[in-house]
Amino acid sequence: MTELLDPFATGFLLRALVGGVLVAVLCGVVGTWVVIRGMAFLGEAMAHGVLPGVAVATLLGFPPVVGAAVSAGVMTAGIGAASRRGRLSDDTAIGLLFVASLSLGVIVVSRSRSFATDLTAILFGDVLAVSWGDIALLAGALVLALAVCRVFHRSFVAATFDPRIAATLGLRPWLAQPVLVGLVTLVVVASYQAVGSLLVVGLLLGPAVAAGRWVRSIPATMALAAALGALAVLVGLLVSWHASTAAGASIAITAVLLAAASALARGAVTASAELRAALRAALTSTSTPSRVPARLGDPMKETSPR
Repeated sequence: MTELLDPFATGFLLRALVGGVLVAVLCGVVGTWVVIRGMAFLGEAMAHGVLPGVAVATLLGFPPVVGAAVSAGVMTAGIGAASRRGRLSDDTAIGLLFVASLSLGVIVVSRSRSFATDLTAILFGDVLAVSWGDIALLAGALVLALAVCRVFHRSFVAATFDPRIAATLGLRPWLAQPVLVGLVTLVVVASYQAVGSLLVVGLLLGPAVAAGRWVRSIPATMALAAALGALAVLVGLLVSWHASTAAGASIAITAVLLAAASALARGAVTASAELRAALRAALTSTSTPSRVPARLGDPMKETSPR
């Protein structure tokens, strides 16, 4: 066991573990709402939408995370404008902006001969290169996400089940959707360095889906999703170290496999419980003697003395 964990004695892998765990907790908190509200497509589109901003920022000499934030902000504003006008559904607006952003990013990369940043690192991240500055950024993003989820918890819950009642109670359901979009944007931008713009969706959805199989309350789902995400980071980094695979991809596939394993385990537990209940009911019915009512003229029937 000690030999298995020996790689974390190295400085860069320890930073990768700390940064990855922070990403996992951040994705577990926000991903729970993404799964509950059915916003998985938004997360995928936002992850692709940061590409043009990262490319332009790199060309101009700015930090890539700044470009990612600007690009994600433009997408968020575009989705909000399309939703308010009411001419396009949210999914249609997200799909159009997603394709436009991704295409623009590819055009910028293809037209620039001096583009020095590896496109693979943009798309899939480089968790092994996470610095303590990146970790501080992730910690700040996590604190902000927790604070927003705490303040808007009732609005999120009410808007999820009945927006009209939420509006009657003054819970501001009209703020729920844009705030959640902002939280997804925060996750994508903050997690860009660790797992890249594409693989962040694996940590955003996988642990939350796995946790939802076992608990029902939203805070418990968030906590379990964060723990499962941290487990995915640990296992993914170990697999990457010992098998010489890409660290970000190893983390993302581990998160997805956890969701699949959770579904299989839950199905097995449910089937076992149903089988035990059926056997218990069968044993109860066979052990209870049938009571046959006495008929008139039955010689076994007791007669009262005259």
